[in-house]
Amino acid sequence: MIEKLATSSLKLGIISGGQLGKMLIQEASKLSIATYVLDPDPDCPAKRIATVHTEGDFLDFDTVYAFGKEVDILTYEMENINIDALLKLKADGFKVVPDPEVLALIQDKGLQKEFYLKHNIPTSPFTCYENSDEIRKAIEEQHVSYPFVQKLRKGGYDGHGVSLIHSAGKRLLEGRSMLENKVEIEKEIAVIVARNDLGEVRCFPAVEMTFNDQTNLVEDLFCPANISQEDLKLAEDLAIKIIENLEMVGLLAVEFFIDKNGEILVNEVAPRPHNSGHHT
Repeated sequence: MIEKLATSSLKLGIISGGQLGKMLIQEASKLSIATYVLDPDPDCPAKRIATVHTEGDFLDFDTVYAFGKEVDILTYEMENINIDALLKLKADGFKVVPDPEVLALIQDKGLQKEFYLKHNIPTSPFTCYENSDEIRKAIEEQHVSYPFVQKLRKGGYDGHGVSLIHSAGKRLLEGRSMLENKVEIEKEIAVIVARNDLGEVRCFPAVEMTFNDQTNLVEDLFCPANISQEDLKLAEDLAIKIIENLEMVGLLAVEFFIDKNGEILVNEVAPRPHNSGHHT
């Protein structure tokens, strides 16, 4: 049964109905916004409070395109979705926020890191490879040394598609990859920054995170982060610099490493509600 929780004529479409989608709907309902959710799970967390839940695969072009045509504004709460459908919707005049061109860049971890280099944003050294054979050759020629972190350029999420390679005994991931030097991490923090279509920006308070060693998922969240005012300002300035250079409207979660030398490095970003913002 469809429960009508909203009275607004505005239809907000949300791709993926996980816990973040549910939290987004809870906030949207305060503004009387009708929420339409696309998720393949018939019992997804957002189903019970969405105005309408549509079962469908968010990796399928036709499903995503058809869903996007039925709403006034389309957004998403995960990155692993059909980007071609979003780009087609934008080209056909439908409103997709954040811009799918931003998502296309962020979906590819190699392009994301190249963006940081282009805009002088501190990040760990990296090299991109087309396949595991290229990586093995680089190791043999001593261009790569252990330990290193291998990340699939596309399709990785919540610890999937990421592997810490300590030695030749650890199997490499198959596919186009990015290799990073292993950072000696002192702590991990995140800043969520919001930007509107007028270019106004605001940062949520920085948070400190701890991760499960096995799943690589956030286990503990501390707010405010236990960092100096200087580090806080630098992290906020970097988050703002990233969202402004992306010319992005919406929420951007920026994850940072603080290494053993106290250097702040951007790890990765997510253009959506994020686990580091659960407390908000």
